Amino acid sequence: MARPFNFSAGPAALPEEVLRQAAEEMLDWHGAGMSVMEMSHRGKEFTSIAAQAEADLRELLAVPDNYKILFMQGGAIAENAIIPMNLLDDRKTADYVVTGTWSAKSFKEAQKYCAPHLAAGSPTGPYLAVPKFTTEPADAVSGAPTFQLSADPAYLFICTNETIDGVEFHELPDLAALGRPDLPLVADMSSHIMSRPIDVSRYGLIFGGAQKNIGPAGLTLVIVRDDLLDRALPFCPSAFEFKTVAANGSMYNTPPTYGIYIAGLVFQWLKRQGGLAVIEARNIAKAELLYGCLDASEFYTTRVEKPFRSRMNVPFFLKDESLNEAFLAGAKDAGLLQLKGHKSVGGMRASIYNAMPLEGVQALVGYLKEFERKHG
Repeated sequence: MARPFNFSAGPAALPEEVLRQAAEEMLDWHGAGMSVMEMSHRGKEFTSIAAQAEADLRELLAVPDNYKILFMQGGAIAENAIIPMNLLDDRKTADYVVTGTWSAKSFKEAQKYCAPHLAAGSPTGPYLAVPKFTTEPADAVSGAPTFQLSADPAYLFICTNETIDGVEFHELPDLAALGRPDLPLVADMSSHIMSRPIDVSRYGLIFGGAQKNIGPAGLTLVIVRDDLLDRALPFCPSAFEFKTVAANGSMYNTPPTYGIYIAGLVFQWLKRQGGLAVIEARNIAKAELLYGCLDASEFYTTRVEKPFRSRMNVPFFLKDESLNEAFLAGAKDAGLLQLKGHKSVGGMRASIYNAMPLEGVQALVGYLKEFERKHG
C-alpha cells in the first residue's frame, strides 16, 4: 500500500529511504548488537555517527573552517533566548527584522535579556513581504518599509523563512550597503535550511530546529563563527554556552543521539540526490507547480507577495471558507495529509520540504482542481 503524502509543517515527512534504513538498523546498528538509542554518547560507535554527520553537513553546506557546528537541544524557540545570552557581550541591544510569527516571537524573547531594536518589519503584521534592504527614506522606495539599524547592536537577527506565514528571504540584507559590514547576521533557518545552497560566510550564526528538513524533533543545529564564541553573558547556562558546547564537541551533556543519527542519514540521502543544488532545483519546480495552480484559480487565494513567497511553506485560502472542513476531509480521503493552516492564520498550508516528492505536489494540484470543479 502506498504511503499518503504528508504536508505537515513539522515535525515533517522524512525521506522514505531514511525511514527504511533506520527501521533496518533499529535493533542492531552495524553489528554493534544494540540500537543507536541504547548507545553511550561517548562510545566509539556513536562518536563515529556524530563525526560523520558533522562532516557530511559541513560538506553539503560548504561550511568554512572558522565555523563550529553544534548539535544542541531546546529547538529554535530556546535559541531565541540562548542567542542573546551568547552574543550580547557588553552591548545593550540587538537589531531584529520581524517578517512573520516566528521572528516576532524571537524579538519578544530577546526583551528578557536586552532592549532589542526593531530594525525593520512589524511586531503585529500583516506578514506579506520582506522589507526593502535600504536606509533611504520610505517615500524613495514607494512607501516600502526600510532598515533603521541602531547605533551599536550586537547582531542583526532575521528569520529567513517564516513557516507559518510563508514569507521567505530570497536575498540577504547587504550589510555593507547598510553601513555595517562587520555586523554579525544571525538567521533562524529552521524551515528551509538544507533546501538550497547558502553562503555560510555571510552569516555570523545560523540555527534551526531539525524537524523540517533534517530529522526528528529534539535536535537543534547551530553553525557559529569562531570569533563569536567569547561573548556569552555570565548567567548563560553552561549547557547552552556555545563556547562550552563547541569545546566539548557537542558532548558537554548527553546530546539528542537518535536525532543526530537520523540527521546523519538525511545528510547521506541528500548527498546521494546530488547535493543541495539539485535539491533546490526540485524545490523550485514543486513550488512553481503549486503556486501556478493557485494563481490560475479564482476559487483559491494566496496573500504573500510573489517575490517573497516561500518555497517550503505555502499558505492558501478558499474564497468560501465554509468549505474548509469538506476540503480537508476530501484531502485526507485522497491521501493528502495535514493541510490545515496554522491556528493563528487559518486557511490551508502545504509544506513541501525536501522529502516531499514532485508526485505529492502533482497529487495535491490534481485534488485542488477537482475540488474546485465540484464546489466552484
